[in-house]
Amino acid sequence: MDPLKLKFKEKAEALFHETRALLKEHSAKKVDEVTIKQMYGGMRGVKSMVWETSQLDAQEGIRFRGYSIPELKKLLPKAPGGKEPLPEGLFYLMLVGEVPTQKEVNWLSGEWQRRSNVPRHTFAMLEKMPLDTHPMTQFSMAILSMQTESVFSQRYSEGMSKSEYWDATYEDTMNLIARLPRVAAYIYRRTYKNGNHIEPDISLDWGANFAHMLGIEHPDFKSLMRLYLTIHADHEGGNASAHSTHLVGSTLSDAYFSLSGGMNALAGPLHGLANQEVIKWVFKMLDVLGTRKPSKAQISEYVQKTLDAGKVIPGYGHAVLRQPDPRFTAQRKFAEEYIKDSDIINVVWKAFDVVPPILQGLGKVKNPWPNVDAHSGALLVHYGLTDFSFYTVLFGVSRAMGVLAQLCWSRALGFPLERPKSVTSKWVNEFLAQQPVEG
Repeated sequence: MDPLKLKFKEKAEALFHETRALLKEHSAKKVDEVTIKQMYGGMRGVKSMVWETSQLDAQEGIRFRGYSIPELKKLLPKAPGGKEPLPEGLFYLMLVGEVPTQKEVNWLSGEWQRRSNVPRHTFAMLEKMPLDTHPMTQFSMAILSMQTESVFSQRYSEGMSKSEYWDATYEDTMNLIARLPRVAAYIYRRTYKNGNHIEPDISLDWGANFAHMLGIEHPDFKSLMRLYLTIHADHEGGNASAHSTHLVGSTLSDAYFSLSGGMNALAGPLHGLANQEVIKWVFKMLDVLGTRKPSKAQISEYVQKTLDAGKVIPGYGHAVLRQPDPRFTAQRKFAEEYIKDSDIINVVWKAFDVVPPILQGLGKVKNPWPNVDAHSGALLVHYGLTDFSFYTVLFGVSRAMGVLAQLCWSRALGFPLERPKSVTSKWVNEFLAQQPVEG
């Protein structure tokens, strides 16, 4: 048994018994009450899941196993000579709750390299798709095509016991995460670079090798990929891609089925596709204004016209956060350190000064601050990755780490099939009719 799996096994067994004892004593205690607004409003804020890998606070933002993004940038191991955290280290932390050593992260990099061979039929399937197929469609299908390799599916059909579910899921998780950069880069080169593919470089870490296979060799872009893949990895369990992965997984579908479902959710414009929409909006604004160096006054006027037309400002607002997204801040600090001058990044920074006061002036916006999508596209454009429709695939490669680490925990803790109770509109009206009249 490999060292990370052994450590997960020890921690999972301990939490399994702790959870069983907790349920035996406290299962009837109420945690929350659901309002009619929450029932009709997408179950917003209903506490109904346990998610081990991260937690989102409205004021402080995302914490991975209790650590903020600035803390992770200091604590997680880095590539030789690098300043950005290695995403392998975050996966290790999410899986077992411990900040790994450099040696442990180096082992994980090598382990993912060892597991990274993609089945030939996955590439063959992609080649059958029309070239104008959206990259997220290709990505989801490629993940699903690799389900033929599922350890969980094979062992389940052989009759493995429930106590082994986590073990098989761990194997699928490690194999799948290892292969995703190769698959994603293949989609990118096929779709945008005339099929001129770049072979992996096994001397590189997971994020740097992804940058290499994309074809962008600038050392700072490798650093950006390490940061990008780290900060996009998880955002607690209630977001659409995480919840979809969890929901599919709760049926005992394997990691391939589960992650493909999560990526289909990520592809929506109200979720992961927003990073594509933000940069499109920025370039449309620059086209309308006729300059790549607009003033704050010009941006303000364009923003107001966008709102007057009944449209939203993409990249601003969040379902939970009530402060600027720490992931936005991390990307801004990256730009301040690595990019001395960029027109497109300066536009993003000017928008940060202009947009929140305008949204606050509307009087009905709970969060006028930028989210992670407000900055990521500008960084990618700076390094030459200008193919906007690919951006959500980058997001998906990262998000896989968090949702699959949690899938291992869901199996280890024996989480059941997710089955919330639904009601009809008639039921709601009858319920309200039975309530005492107020006043």
